[in-house]
Amino acid sequence: LLKTQRQPERVLYVSSQNASIISSAFTNRLEYSKEEKKIVITLHNLRKNDSDLYVCAGVLKKSSHLLASRSGTMVLVTEVEKTDCSNSSWAIYGLIIVVVVLLFSELLYCTLCRVNMKKYFKREERNAVYEDMSFSSRRSTLVR
Repeated sequence: LLKTQRQPERVLYVSSQNASIISSAFTNRLEYSKEEKKIVITLHNLRKNDSDLYVCAGVLKKSSHLLASRSGTMVLVTEVEKTDCSNSSWAIYGLIIVVVVLLFSELLYCTLCRVNMKKYFKREERNAVYEDMSFSSRRSTLVR
């Protein structure tokens, strides 16, 4: 694996006997696995100066010439904005508390409404007779 543009250098060399040489710039930041003629390379913890065109190349037996692939992989590393997560975590906790309080108050409201609604749906006895026996109602009668 070669970096070809900004600072050309050999990043990884793997021999046919599986001996490997990793550039000191990628120590502890490069992993690879080899299966027959296929190599999978993974780069970790990329830095801004790792931005470049990476090309895979092979060395022909009995020759010192490199045979590079026609297309490479362009890697562009940009800075990531670091944010302070402590303030956002308080906002999340506050939002959760508000939602829980609203759900609890809704449950309480529905429970109270259900209790009060029962009296509106109570069946009254329809055969009851009401007779006013107070003194004021007998005043207009002839009997005193």
